[in-house]
Amino acid sequence: MGSGGLELPPGDEGHEGGSADVPPGTVSLARPMETNAIGPELDWDAEAWREVRTRAQRAGRAYIWLNLVEQRLRAVVAAVLRPVYEPVHGDEWVVAAAGPAGQEWVQRAVAVREVSRRKGYLLDPADDNVISFLTLPQLRELMVQHWPCFEPYFDDRRDVELALDELEVTRNVVSRNRALSEAVLGQAERASARLLEMLGTSGDVPSARRLPVDAVEDLVGDRYADVVAVHSDRVRLLRRFPAEDIFDGARRLDAIGIGLNLLVQNFSGRRLVRLAEAGARVRLLFLNPASSAVKRRERELGMKRGELSRAVEMNILHMRRVRARLRDPGAFQIQVYDETPRFTAYLVDGDGTDGIAVIQSYLRRMRGMEAPVLVLRNGNRVVRPGEQDDSGIFPAYREEFELAWADSRPVS
Repeated sequence: MGSGGLELPPGDEGHEGGSADVPPGTVSLARPMETNAIGPELDWDAEAWREVRTRAQRAGRAYIWLNLVEQRLRAVVAAVLRPVYEPVHGDEWVVAAAGPAGQEWVQRAVAVREVSRRKGYLLDPADDNVISFLTLPQLRELMVQHWPCFEPYFDDRRDVELALDELEVTRNVVSRNRALSEAVLGQAERASARLLEMLGTSGDVPSARRLPVDAVEDLVGDRYADVVAVHSDRVRLLRRFPAEDIFDGARRLDAIGIGLNLLVQNFSGRRLVRLAEAGARVRLLFLNPASSAVKRRERELGMKRGELSRAVEMNILHMRRVRARLRDPGAFQIQVYDETPRFTAYLVDGDGTDGIAVIQSYLRRMRGMEAPVLVLRNGNRVVRPGEQDDSGIFPAYREEFELAWADSRPVS
């Protein structure tokens, strides 16, 4: 007899007292499943797994950006307001700064802090303070309430608030583990980068002016040596990283390949002239259009005889015309090599810590436009000013270029 006065059903028929007849008032209980396996109706197919992975990847990227913004904003708020309130209110300076308008949420943060203390959730003593338990909107509220204190450090309050507004949708989605669209993620990344720059953390990576440092790259980039991007072909590379972003403002440009189409066909001669006149040193290394290696490459690609060699000749002639317009032709060197081409590489500022490189291997049946592309940042990690790290793969391509250049001959 159950506690509610209802009789439980009998056991299996093999047990004593078993009966096929169920007395009135008996509660029916579900029998345990014969197997522990989850039935097919609860399983995830390949499409479901892809969706789950996509959600997790987007949420992970968004979380990293939000985490960086929140930590930086917390540090800025503490640096500005603590000297104002701590001398009078001591450890309760955050409560005092919140004032009557923020009494509810600051007291809630105090309560969460106490619970975290009791349960051992405070793993770092540096987090044992009220401000570590404030959310992004609450940190923003402190900033807005005390804007005269922050005004000397920011050009425009509206810009800060707009950037924080753009993050609010993403913060709500990520905190509740809901689906995050690619468009909203992109908006959040741009807003976070803009906000971090306004908060004084634009980064100390020298090459960031040309190739912005991605938050995920900055944190987990060591896993991939100095590879910071991979594109399935050159079209997708140029969509994400246009030629003007790659080459503009370079002080040094070294390129090796067959016809160097990425540079010759996507970066105008006028821009190259301006680059060289501004002090850039350019070294271009083409495959000799008269070499047997060109003929072998034509056969690999199924091209007509002479088709590739004529294309390379046209590119070399175009670069010669660019060189002829310069006051210092020595700053713009063109040479050819006769060896089997193994890769194409564009090393921009490759002699310094701010260098980047665009690399493509030559595949047997695939033209350069279709081949996968690697984008490298000089060094196997995010390098700092004054440091040089040769443990990545960037130096390997730089060394290969120098060896090929030494064995090549100039074009008059």
